[in-house]
Amino acid sequence: MSEQITEPAPDLPEPTPLRCPADGVPEVSVTPRQVGAAADLLAGGHGPFAVDAERASGFRYSNRAYLIQIRRAGAGTVLIDPVGAGEDPAALLRPVAEVLDDDEWILHAADQDLACLAEVGMWPKALYDTELAGRLAGYERVNLAAMVQRLLGLGLAKGHGAADWSKRPLPAEWLNYAALDVEVLIDLRGAIAEVLADQGKTDWAAQEFNHLRSADFTTSTRRDRWRRTSGIHKVRDRRGLAAVRELWTVRDRIAARRDIAPGRILPDSAIVAAAIANPTTVEELLALPVFGGPKQRHSAATWLAALAAARENPEPPDSVEPHNGPPPPSRWSRRRPEAAARLEAARAALGRLSEQVTVPTENLLSPDLLRRLCWDWDPATAEPAATIEEFLSAGGARPWQRELTVRVLAQALGKTADA
Repeated sequence: MSEQITEPAPDLPEPTPLRCPADGVPEVSVTPRQVGAAADLLAGGHGPFAVDAERASGFRYSNRAYLIQIRRAGAGTVLIDPVGAGEDPAALLRPVAEVLDDDEWILHAADQDLACLAEVGMWPKALYDTELAGRLAGYERVNLAAMVQRLLGLGLAKGHGAADWSKRPLPAEWLNYAALDVEVLIDLRGAIAEVLADQGKTDWAAQEFNHLRSADFTTSTRRDRWRRTSGIHKVRDRRGLAAVRELWTVRDRIAARRDIAPGRILPDSAIVAAAIANPTTVEELLALPVFGGPKQRHSAATWLAALAAARENPEPPDSVEPHNGPPPPSRWSRRRPEAAARLEAARAALGRLSEQVTVPTENLLSPDLLRRLCWDWDPATAEPAATIEEFLSAGGARPWQRELTVRVLAQALGKTADA
């Protein structure tokens, strides 16, 4: 993450501990009748909906929601189990989804939950993301507990967000944590909205929330996901990369079939170790870290078959993943030094702008879009500002971002052209 200038957190008084919901922890709605009653309860309330979802990341392959929490003024909080009844989750939750279409949703870090909510047929017609609002306000810490303490003076206990929410029955303390997450969101939305209004950033936030709501969270931005294997930089040759590819693909297939997180099938470190060592026998494979354990002994033949397939088909990496955008900036100084100079100047200019408006540089402009601009820039461009405006607009930059950055970037790129 790039260095950013943000508003430092003030010295805060000791927060008032928030240990349990004011109205207690509601019963979990599981059956169609219970979910229908929850929908009726929410329909009787008023104003926006505080929404959250709990997944089982790190435990399950899927990104599905295993618990959905919703709160509305005048209705209180409902907790819904979308999988416990064995029903089609989208059909089960249809009554709730229809009620939620009445007003704005408030989420914290909405990009983490929107995909799993869309999977069960729920999507906001209007959105307010309190975490994103905190970033636009220039806050240094934007996790829920930090913002609740800063703006509401309340202390949230350390939670269970990283727990295995596919577990049944869900422990009482987990449900208490889940209910507290939406207990504070409506008040938090009001408080951070006042801050943004005082800073003149209300319209910026509205544009960001609408952009986020319009995003497609179902499309992967990178086809060859195996290339993100942790430690792959240690693999130096084509055969080794092919081994990573084959082992990753086999692991992913097993994980999807069993709905288990891939790392629990075989950690990335083991994939890289096998790709480098290139074992050809069971004995050689079992001598490697991780593979010698009892769980992996039973799968030795599977992993050896993947390694053999890699040796038979060491497909060149460049033919596997088509070129899409510029190379990593670390390579620019050798391949296109003038582009490296442009990127350095543009980053410095955005850094200064970030200080002025107290918005992180990555929120001022997408880092990927900035890299593409600097890599493809033609120094002979007759109208730099108009060209940059058109480029950023085509790349999805919002009007407020373009209004702030076009002139700054035109000046920065112009100076490198004159150098």
